[in-house]
Amino acid sequence: EVQMVESGGGAVQAGGSLRLSCLASGYISPYFCMTWFRQRPGEKREGVASINGGDGRTPYGHAALGRFTISVDKAEKSLYLQMNSLTPEDTAMYYCAVDPIMGCRGFPHEKGLNPTDFTNWGQGTQVTVSS
Repeated sequence: EVQMVESGGGAVQAGGSLRLSCLASGYISPYFCMTWFRQRPGEKREGVASINGGDGRTPYGHAALGRFTISVDKAEKSLYLQMNSLTPEDTAMYYCAVDPIMGCRGFPHEKGLNPTDFTNWGQGTQVTVSS
């Protein structure tokens, strides 16, 4: 079983930056799919950015385009999300998820961004952006 632990959340003012980290334990194949999701109060969980281990492609959700960057350190089994130009609308609980065996699924522009594709989740890290 793969376990995920997120860190790096916190409170920041609008326009600021945060870097989230997610450390995985357990077996992860070279063909993994790792994704950052977020969930705002009263809303469904949405895909922020994913990374496909097999080809390195990184689809982004609409809200993350141009502001967030996903990266992975395969040797350390660590997933990162650099978030810049944060706005209050980015306030949410951020989760990482992994499929340790299969690559990201879905249409090319949204591969890995469907939360129903994942069963391995971290506990989340809160990001709060004030205006």
